[in-house]
Amino acid sequence: MTDITVRMISRMTQIDPAQWEACANPAGQPYDPFLSWNFLDALESSGSAVEETGWGPRHLIAEDQAGHVVGVLPLYLKGHSYGEYVFDHAWADALERAGGQYYPKLLTGVPFTPATGRRFLSTDPEIRQALINAARHAARELGVSSWHVLFPDPHTQSELTEAGLLTRQDIQFIWEDDGYDDYEGFLSALSSRKRKALRKERAAAQSGVVIEQLTGEALTEHHWDVFFACYQDTGERKWGTPYLNREFFALIHERMADKVLLVMAKDGDQYIAAALNFIGSDTLYGRYWGALAFSDQLHFELCYHQAIDYALANGLKRVEAGAQGGHKLARGYRPQLVYSAHDILHEGLSAAVDRFLRSERRAVETERLALDAESPYRKDG
Repeated sequence: MTDITVRMISRMTQIDPAQWEACANPAGQPYDPFLSWNFLDALESSGSAVEETGWGPRHLIAEDQAGHVVGVLPLYLKGHSYGEYVFDHAWADALERAGGQYYPKLLTGVPFTPATGRRFLSTDPEIRQALINAARHAARELGVSSWHVLFPDPHTQSELTEAGLLTRQDIQFIWEDDGYDDYEGFLSALSSRKRKALRKERAAAQSGVVIEQLTGEALTEHHWDVFFACYQDTGERKWGTPYLNREFFALIHERMADKVLLVMAKDGDQYIAAALNFIGSDTLYGRYWGALAFSDQLHFELCYHQAIDYALANGLKRVEAGAQGGHKLARGYRPQLVYSAHDILHEGLSAAVDRFLRSERRAVETERLALDAESPYRKDG
C-alpha cells in the first residue's frame, strides 16, 4: 500500500468509533478492551486523561488515498511521568540538571494501564511503519524531548527496535493455562507444600464472606459505588490522588459492562472488598482492588485466585494481574518479560540511557530466571 497520509486528532470524538475499532480490534486479532474506542474515549470524556491532567491526546490516524482510515495510534503529550508504570524520572532529572527540558514528551500506550498489547493498530506492516515514522516526526515537529512506547507486544517491540528505538525490559507476574481443566488441575501442577498452602489460604479468605463474580447485566450502580469507594481507599494510600474518577467507571458500565468482571466480597448485607478486571478474548486483565474492612487473605483471593477460577471457567488462557507484586509468584503467576521502547532526541541523554538499559536488561533477565526458579510449580517436569 502506498500514498498513506497521517493526521493528528486531539480527541477520540474526532474519529468515528467504528473506524477506530476496525483498526484497533479487527477480525482475527484477539480483542483488547484497552485499545477500544469506548475505553479510550471514557478516559477523555470523564476528564481522567486530558490536557489538564497531563495527558494531552494527540492520536495519529493513517488514511489511504480514498480517505479511508487504515491505521491508528494512541498518542499523548505528557507533562509528567505519572500513571505510566515505566519509570523515567531519573532520565528527566539528568536532562534538567544538564540544562535541558524533559517535559513535555510524547507517549504511546494506554493511560494508567500496564497491560501488554498491540500499539500500531493496523495489520499491514507498511501502515505500521508509516505510523512509527509519523510519531517520530511528530516528536521533532512538536519540539519534545522524547517519544516512549509502553508495554508493546513482542512483535511491536521488534519493529521498534529495528526502527532504532531503545529497548527496556521489566518483569510482570502472569498466569497461563497449561491445559488445566479446573482449579484442582492447576493445583496439581504445584508442589505438594504449595498446594496445601494455597488451599489453606483460600479457606481462610472465604471464611465468613460471600464472594460474587459480576459481569454484564448483573452489574448495578450500587456495585460500582462500592467498588469506587474501595478504589479511592487504595488510591489515596498508594498515589495520594486516584487517577480515575467516578464518571469514568459510569461510562465503562454504560458501554462495556460485558467486558468487565467485578469480584466482590460480602460480609452479611455489606460489601467489604472488590477487584476490577477487564475481559479480553483470551486474557483476563486485573486492574484495581480495594477493601473497606480488613479480612485475612482477601486480597489474594479476590485478585488472584478468583481470576484464575474465572479464566478456567470461561476459556481464557492468560491472567495479567498488573504491575509489580512478587507475592503473585506463590499464587502461580510466573515472571515474564514486558517491554517499552524509547526514542530520546537529545544525543547525550540517549547515549547514557542506552548504556544504562544494556546493563539493566541483563539484571532484569537474571532476576527473572531467579524468580522463576522459586515458582511453586513442581520441578519434576
